[in-house]
Amino acid sequence: MRLRFLLCLAPLMASMAWAADPLPAFHGDARQSSVSGLSSGAFMALQYQVAFSGSVVGAGVVAGGPYYCAQGTLAGTPACMSGPPPKAAQLLASAGQFAAAGRIDPLGELAKRRVYLFSGSQDNTVKTLVVDAAAEFFRLAGMPAAQIAYERRLPAGHAQITPSYGNDCGATASPYLNHCQWQGKGYDQAGLILQHIYGALRPKAPTPAGRIVAFDQRPYAASGSSLADEGHVYVPRACADGEACRVHIALHGCQQYAGKVGDAFYANAGYNGWADGNHILVLYPQTTTSAQNPQGCWDWFGYTGAAYAWKSGLQMKAIKQMADHLVSAR
Repeated sequence: MRLRFLLCLAPLMASMAWAADPLPAFHGDARQSSVSGLSSGAFMALQYQVAFSGSVVGAGVVAGGPYYCAQGTLAGTPACMSGPPPKAAQLLASAGQFAAAGRIDPLGELAKRRVYLFSGSQDNTVKTLVVDAAAEFFRLAGMPAAQIAYERRLPAGHAQITPSYGNDCGATASPYLNHCQWQGKGYDQAGLILQHIYGALRPKAPTPAGRIVAFDQRPYAASGSSLADEGHVYVPRACADGEACRVHIALHGCQQYAGKVGDAFYANAGYNGWADGNHILVLYPQTTTSAQNPQGCWDWFGYTGAAYAWKSGLQMKAIKQMADHLVSAR
């Protein structure tokens, strides 16, 4: 009997031994968080910014379209990639209805926020006219022009852009990180996003001195959420030493989750060096594949349910809980 018990217990003990640690908590202010993403991560970042505009101070949108672009259906996604997308005014009207019902934060909060948008001129996956619609959405929502940065001159493919890591600038290929030169130097997209959102920052560390921590996402992953078991967070030394920090959420694109590309995105997208000297924790939540989500995308069209674009959406709520927990230490 004892042997049978031990044999039954062994698989459970093995799985527990390999489980990542719980998400750590540090000191900081959840009302100073920000978000960015590429492709499905960009749609998700914009969606998150709109839904949580009362506490999220800014967003970076790299090859993504306006809020509620697909209007809750997979059939709506082609127009939000190749265009033409739905009219920004129409999508803003839907957002207004959601805000009136308390499903997202009041739209007036967007006037206080900042957004960086990017479309590579060689990107044939999410066309520039779709990103144009995202810019128009924010303008119609009352965000002043000075708070919207939009770059669409680089001959980049469908990728996050770095100064020196990844594929050639015009490529559209895994791991969807490209290095581009612009105006005589490497284009540091992560730095431009963070500086547009937060203002002047201390220089980027040549070599990140903090550490990347794997954590258990399962407490945040409701059934059907298509979240991976494990996420990652970059922790600067200052944050680990107890200084107050803020959170930037960096969302990968389709087929760019860690289970597919390893550490390519969370180690090399460019945020960690900037985080070091500027008291920024970088949260890298991770999706995984499922029957409804075969490419490991973030949900910007409704595969997790009708609430996907609201604060109560399975992925939206999970990311917010993770980001808030990161700066919950007292």
